[in-house]
Amino acid sequence: MKQGLGTKLRHLIELLDGAVAASYTEAGLSYRPRYTPVMRALAVREPRTIGDIAASAGITQPAATQTLALMLKEDLVIRMSSEDGRQKLIGLSEQGRALLPQLQRCWAATNAAAATLDADLAYPLSEVLTQAIAALEARPFGARIHAARERTNHEEPS
Repeated sequence: MKQGLGTKLRHLIELLDGAVAASYTEAGLSYRPRYTPVMRALAVREPRTIGDIAASAGITQPAATQTLALMLKEDLVIRMSSEDGRQKLIGLSEQGRALLPQLQRCWAATNAAAATLDADLAYPLSEVLTQAIAALEARPFGARIHAARERTNHEEPS
């Protein structure tokens, strides 16, 4: 049986995230790969709103909220209010900031490993993913499914 696109993508993520998680453990870190987009956003600028973190990290606001809840429990980030008290802001905790040098070394190794994967493929995975994301942002997958369903419904039986 041929695997569908979703099954292949989930398997790819399992292979990649599993190895990245293991690399953090090997480096002596108790850290989840899902924290990386948030940590990178906060390493560039803090404090930030959850919406700003989500936009900078390229993740949805609900995903950012869930990830930040886990990071708060692990004391990697802190919550604070803006000067006027109207916005809730997130910044790195002392523990989160102290982890950055080790994380940056791990990220560099991960990026180097990703480059070797790209080199092993007929088409670099990073470029294919960038193109796929752009194509889906231009024409969402739901619209593609709807159009395919319409074509199928209007085809004459042979």
